[in-house]
Amino acid sequence: MEPEAGPVLYQKLQVWEPSLESEEEEEISEQLIPDASRPHDSSGNKAGHLPGAWAQLVAALLLLAVGFSLAVRQLCSSGASPGALGSGAPPASGHSHRPGMYHHGAIISPAAECSRLGRELFVAGGNIVDAGVGAALCLAVVHPHATGLGAMYWGLFHNSSSGNSTALTSGPAQTLAPGLGLPSALPALHMLHTHFGRLPWPHLLVGPISLAQKGFLVDTSLASALAAQDTKDLCPLLCHANGTPLGPGTRVTNTKLAAVLHKASLAPTPDLSGDALLSLLAEDLGLEGPSVGPRPTLEPALQLPVPQGILFTTPSPSAGPELLELLKASLQSAGPSPAPCPALLQAAAAPRSSVLATVDSGGSVLLLTSSLNSSFGSGHLSPSTGVLLSNLVAESAAGAWACPLIFRGISDDTEVDVLGLVASGTPAAARVMTHALLSHLAGPQTPDQQGPTESPRACGQGTLLQVAAHTEHAHVSSVPSGCCPFQGF
Repeated sequence: MEPEAGPVLYQKLQVWEPSLESEEEEEISEQLIPDASRPHDSSGNKAGHLPGAWAQLVAALLLLAVGFSLAVRQLCSSGASPGALGSGAPPASGHSHRPGMYHHGAIISPAAECSRLGRELFVAGGNIVDAGVGAALCLAVVHPHATGLGAMYWGLFHNSSSGNSTALTSGPAQTLAPGLGLPSALPALHMLHTHFGRLPWPHLLVGPISLAQKGFLVDTSLASALAAQDTKDLCPLLCHANGTPLGPGTRVTNTKLAAVLHKASLAPTPDLSGDALLSLLAEDLGLEGPSVGPRPTLEPALQLPVPQGILFTTPSPSAGPELLELLKASLQSAGPSPAPCPALLQAAAAPRSSVLATVDSGGSVLLLTSSLNSSFGSGHLSPSTGVLLSNLVAESAAGAWACPLIFRGISDDTEVDVLGLVASGTPAAARVMTHALLSHLAGPQTPDQQGPTESPRACGQGTLLQVAAHTEHAHVSSVPSGCCPFQGF
């Protein structure tokens, strides 16, 4: 046996599995590698009497077996993050897939940090609601130009176990003060999690609180919005000392927002998670008391049966009913599909909104969309809370930007076929999603062909996210391609 074969093999394994102590290696080596200086092996044969070639072969085979065993151990443990629950950790897999296709679950959002946080919640034993709500709270910290605690939320959740789809509705937009919308994000997200989440509510806020307290990096999306914005009312939070807006890569902290999120993590009910914020905002604005409007609700989603399955979306005052009418007319006309990005989508000045989507391989889907109505909303930064209030008031077209869509195909009990679509950017989102759904129904598509394929510039400023469950895998993609980071396992 070559004298360095054993040590080199173990040194290489140590790089991958640092938890293996040297004592453990020596013990394994002593047990499994024949020592020529010993008079007998375990069977009573004299090792010194084996021919040299046979001794080398036996030693090499034993070393190979030990190396393979340790390598398998490393692969099985590398998928779980520290503190992950066993139920959420992905098992070792002997094969891989194209980007955006996963064995268990996936999340796609506009911010890489928030998609990563959503995946961590998956791996920690959470479900798609935990991952989606946690990512939405993360976006409220790192993307204040598009969403936040001052935003209005709509959502659509499909439960593959029950076959039911539920809509999260914010209700009609309400005014907190002239030109300022009443925030409903915290009670809406808390309510959704209370009914369908698995992890404890405070667990979902650990990441967002840390980002607000310790700081996050300005990404390209936020930097572009700042460059196009009058930042006078956003200073000092999002400005340099000289008043110029922050650029990409700059670290930002929002300690007031961190404190609000910490209070929200302790709230026992959905209502209380929003009441604490309203009290602080009322004090900031000199109001006598918090303005209490209609609370967010969970209600059955709108449904439209089609020959291939059933469609689900959000009720009025969202654009869901308009979307179903478009789809019904298109399916009945049997004419050509509408253009993927009509002229209206590319030209119209539309409410600013943010979207995210999560899916698991069993066919459960969560779509979330939120809006401040315009970039940075009202531009009013609350000094006591670090929250930007929206200008999404009662006179606004409150739901024109909200029409998440889920399609559940007819199941043959052997393969699930569920598709989720959610778009941001303009009131023409319904037309874009109509085209995407008709393209899907025109299939069939193989798993590697699933997902929007339009060119990156096809949809102007809008974003379309698509998630699907097919052939026991979770799929995620977007238009423009690459616009939104995704994570999965």
